[in-house]
Amino acid sequence: MSQVKVGDKIPNDIYFGRFEEGDSEPRKITAEEVFKGKKVVLFGIPGAFTSVCSSKHLPQFVEKYDELRSKGVDLIACVAVNDPYVMREWGKEHNVDNKVLMLADGDLTFHSKLGLSQHLPFSGTRGLRFSMLIEDGVIRVLNVEQPGPTSYKISGPETMLKNLNEISKSG
Repeated sequence: MSQVKVGDKIPNDIYFGRFEEGDSEPRKITAEEVFKGKKVVLFGIPGAFTSVCSSKHLPQFVEKYDELRSKGVDLIACVAVNDPYVMREWGKEHNVDNKVLMLADGDLTFHSKLGLSQHLPFSGTRGLRFSMLIEDGVIRVLNVEQPGPTSYKISGPETMLKNLNEISKSG
């Protein structure tokens, strides 16, 4: 599939795996449940516990949580081609608490349907690094990095905050 673009709707038939506090088994959550009626910042990473994802991407979104929420963002979520158990443990390690919803796309459905996958040596097919603003299921902002595990220039929270400021100025 070709890559999604601004104005595209996230398909409702996609689901993710996730844990809620106290769960012993992962739960299924649909894209509709995540995005419908909400302003969501979603960022995607090639893999949990990897270098840039762990040292910059996730920690910076946790750090900028209050600032993003002050711009009207209802939810911040992270998606990766990992299983829900890995996403839960990675979130715990970075103290995401309730600041970032950790979503697992273990079978690559989300990334494949949106054209946001890449092949990495020693890792196989993974997600591209990206961030997007989704309002009521529609992509309003899309920042996709160049393929590769360490590309990190436009998908962080600072760029998203600039995007949100531009949107608020334009009405």
